[in-house]
Amino acid sequence: MAGTKGTKTIRDMVLSLAVIGAVVACIYVFIPHDETATPVKRVNYDVELATAKRAAAYPVLAPKGLTEEWKPTTVRFNGAERDHWHLGFQTPGEKYVAVEQSTEKAAVFVDQVTRGAEETGKSQQIGADTWTRYEGPTYDALVRTDKGATTVITGSASFKELAQMAQALK
Repeated sequence: MAGTKGTKTIRDMVLSLAVIGAVVACIYVFIPHDETATPVKRVNYDVELATAKRAAAYPVLAPKGLTEEWKPTTVRFNGAERDHWHLGFQTPGEKYVAVEQSTEKAAVFVDQVTRGAEETGKSQQIGADTWTRYEGPTYDALVRTDKGATTVITGSASFKELAQMAQALK
């Protein structure tokens, strides 16, 4: 009798797992889900932009006129410690682009926000401004220094999308 009790317990456990597996399979099959959807939350950066424009020691830039496909995802202004403006976007091609501005030492700031990108020796004219190209293992960038601040357009996006962002800055 003692031997059959152990067998029943194992058999009951296996049957219970089979039932749970069937329920999970039904949930997976019958409940709609989109594995390609990106859980990107759009942020409103109006308040932070107004604050940064009042507090920063340089003209704070943000894009105007980009299509709705450009999704603002992150915004920060650290005026107390670093005088650093950050505004991040997901591009229409689902890549990342950020606008970074600061009065920090340019070489250190560019290295930090581009994650080690290096100057290519090439420049690009966008509107009235000349931007220096940087390439790196993680991010590429367009960089310019004006009115005491360094502006960096950086991210995993192509130089074409980086230039679109630079063109939209006001």
